[in-house]
Amino acid sequence: MNKFAITALTITALDAMGIGLIMPVLPALLREYVTLENLANHYGILLALYSIMQVFFAPILGRWSDKFGRKPILLISLAGAVLDYSLLTLSSSLWMLYLGRLISGITGATGAVAASVIADNTAPTRTH
Repeated sequence: MNKFAITALTITALDAMGIGLIMPVLPALLREYVTLENLANHYGILLALYSIMQVFFAPILGRWSDKFGRKPILLISLAGAVLDYSLLTLSSSLWMLYLGRLISGITGATGAVAASVIADNTAPTRTH
């Protein structure tokens, strides 16, 4: 496996860990902006927003990675994650939490790009 494939896999693993670390922290962030009765609703919406954006935008980013190359799309995905984590960290209102998760979902294509990198670097005889 070449160096870029290993880098792409490492980035994907770090991105997955970031998602796993955000989930338990979101309720604490939400407590600052919503009542306890509405916390579960907003938490569910934030989690769903990320996933829904990925459903719609991952195929687009996948096509772009075929057209423009894997590295630029991987960098866009990383920039989206950094922006999301920054907005979550520095949030001063509820809309910033929503904006962060929206951006992260739209740009969250590290897994798809890493799979493409692996497919690109795998011999055709090993893919069937």
